[in-house]
Amino acid sequence: MFTGIIEELGTVVRLTDTGADSVLLAVRGPVVTSDARHGDSIAVNGVCLTVVDSADGVFTADVMGETLRRSSLGVLRPDDPVNLERAATLGSRLGGHLVQGHVDGVGEILSREPAEQWETVRFALPTEIARYVVEKGSITVDGVSLTVTEVTDDSFSVGLIPTTLKLTTLGHKQVGDPVNLEVDVLAKYVERLLGDRR
Repeated sequence: MFTGIIEELGTVVRLTDTGADSVLLAVRGPVVTSDARHGDSIAVNGVCLTVVDSADGVFTADVMGETLRRSSLGVLRPDDPVNLERAATLGSRLGGHLVQGHVDGVGEILSREPAEQWETVRFALPTEIARYVVEKGSITVDGVSLTVTEVTDDSFSVGLIPTTLKLTTLGHKQVGDPVNLEVDVLAKYVERLLGDRR
């Protein structure tokens, strides 16, 4: 479980094709590797990955084909920046919202509108998850916990404060770039429970 509060902007070191419909991803992140051990969970652009090895500020994780196809991790290249967050502990502050690190869909940036102190960014919203997104609700974009400011049938907008623009990948992504989306898991549970009653 994560909170959607990015701890560090890491860098992709390499992607090694393992020949089995998967890659071994190596990421530099001195903060998240400071106490990382084999088997720990680290979210990379919102995708929960399991640490295989960690040394000298770099950790590696296996990324299977399913994850590559269902997230934007498949388009990563060496030197790309990535949002990193370690799994929350029972004593962690919940500064964002409950995030599983399970990507529900991939959207893309439709527009960016800079203002004096913040920026409004609009994203395409895949049809299959649109029903879970509500105005003033929470959504995770590339691992960042954000509040939805506006939603339509096929898009949603968020406001990005200077800290988010500076300390996450969302500060420099361009129109057309893909992003990982995770909706609030509570909405999915409510839908399931109500569906069972019908």
